[in-house]
Amino acid sequence: MSKIGQGAVIHPMAVVEDGAVIGANVKIGPFCHVGPKVTLGDGCELLSNVVVTGRTTIGRNARIHACAVIGGDPQSIHHAGEETTLSIGDNCTMREGVTMNTGTAEGGGKTVVGSNNLFLANSHVAHDCQLGDNIILSNNVMLAGHVKVEDRVILGGGSAVHQFTRIGRQAFVGGLSAVSYDVIPYGMLNGNPGVLGGLNVVGMTRAGIERSVIHQVRRAFKQIFEGEASARVNAAAIRDEYLDCPPVIEILDFIAADSDRALSSPFRGKS
Repeated sequence: MSKIGQGAVIHPMAVVEDGAVIGANVKIGPFCHVGPKVTLGDGCELLSNVVVTGRTTIGRNARIHACAVIGGDPQSIHHAGEETTLSIGDNCTMREGVTMNTGTAEGGGKTVVGSNNLFLANSHVAHDCQLGDNIILSNNVMLAGHVKVEDRVILGGGSAVHQFTRIGRQAFVGGLSAVSYDVIPYGMLNGNPGVLGGLNVVGMTRAGIERSVIHQVRRAFKQIFEGEASARVNAAAIRDEYLDCPPVIEILDFIAADSDRALSSPFRGKS
């Protein structure tokens, strides 16, 4: 039997299967379908024709618009019906036609989405993706499997991200871009193939980063990508110079981390 929280309103033409957990003050509109292993946090609203299925947990105050399918099986030929999960944080908005899949057994079994994220119409989060907080996926953005997107990233409309790619915190990806390689924190990538055109200075300024710090990050960017050696070698060589500049150290740590993908650069598209 389902657990229905106080003040929840379920339209008579919606289906909530036995076993679902529905929080307080949840609103479920007509023609919605909530599966038996779903948990909806307090204050969630499913407008109409929404499917939430799989072993899916959604935090407080989500707002999900028509024709979204949340928690569907992973679109992977390796998926053999194992029970995997999708976890979504608080205060997320999913506009029309958004799709999010559960994980795969081989990928760890978990798709994880943070809080305060905005997913515009027809954007897609594939199996085993790991998303942080305060992210915007614009219309028709496609994240392939195992993608990692850090906090405050913005992806422009129609952009596509290759599987296993990482996008660093507060990066900006332009519309219709093809993201085939890792994008550094604070980076700005555009084009197909995607080219790292510089830094997301507007985003850094809006985040309250001081101009003097932005100048340091710009100088480090040039040293990393215009030096004589590879970007990774250049990044390691300048670390001691920037120990008092956390945004630069964040970029250097990102570059030094293990990854399945190459690094986006301003020149050949990868480094």
